[in-house]
Amino acid sequence: MSMDEAFGRRVTKLGALADPVRRALYRFVADQPGAVSREQAADGVAVPRHTAKFHLDRLVDEGLLVTEFRRLTGRTGPGAGRPAKLYRRSGKEVAVSLPHRSYDLAGDVLADAVERSLAGTPIEDAVRAAAGDAGARAVEASEPDPGATDLDRVAGVLATFGFEPRVDGDLLLHNCPFDRLASDHTELVCGMNLAFVEAVADGLGCTGVEPGLDPDPARCCVRVRDGAAGGAPERGRGATA
Repeated sequence: MSMDEAFGRRVTKLGALADPVRRALYRFVADQPGAVSREQAADGVAVPRHTAKFHLDRLVDEGLLVTEFRRLTGRTGPGAGRPAKLYRRSGKEVAVSLPHRSYDLAGDVLADAVERSLAGTPIEDAVRAAAGDAGARAVEASEPDPGATDLDRVAGVLATFGFEPRVDGDLLLHNCPFDRLASDHTELVCGMNLAFVEAVADGLGCTGVEPGLDPDPARCCVRVRDGAAGGAPERGRGATA
């Protein structure tokens, strides 16, 4: 799935909550300790049962609610009646930000780095190692086009994390998905970005590219150059203010 398709799906899911009745039903179901029936949901927000059914099923279609079937009487066997369709909140998380942010990725990397540092690894090395592992996992989860250029293959993986890559001679990343963190902890986050991009390139087997730091306030601090062109930034260096 492309970044645009994934974004479209998230927007559609959140758009389902724009309707006030649907939003009220979602909040009612989410506030309950267990799954609820259509009748309970309808009574909870004071709407007709058929109205509740329509909106609840729309929320299921969008992945915001899930269903289960259970007899509410507690009886079993003949005469116990059919199981009721019950609704509860889905465990999926849905978020949309403009520009795209990936603070969950940063959180995973930094939590991994803290664990490594507690085991004795210097924090800078721990962050780079954790970011490298995250980049390797990103490659494993990707479906790169084997016929694409090295720069385009790297761009394809980075696009799913909101880097907004554009290939025009070099590969430039026009968005930093960790923007707020980078503003306050520039050297740490830029080093993390570089290690992540290096791991993506290495994991894809893109030996013809050279990721390096090239700070610019208008975009991510990492630039990926065609190694054959020469003059690539040096790998593994921290950002400078």
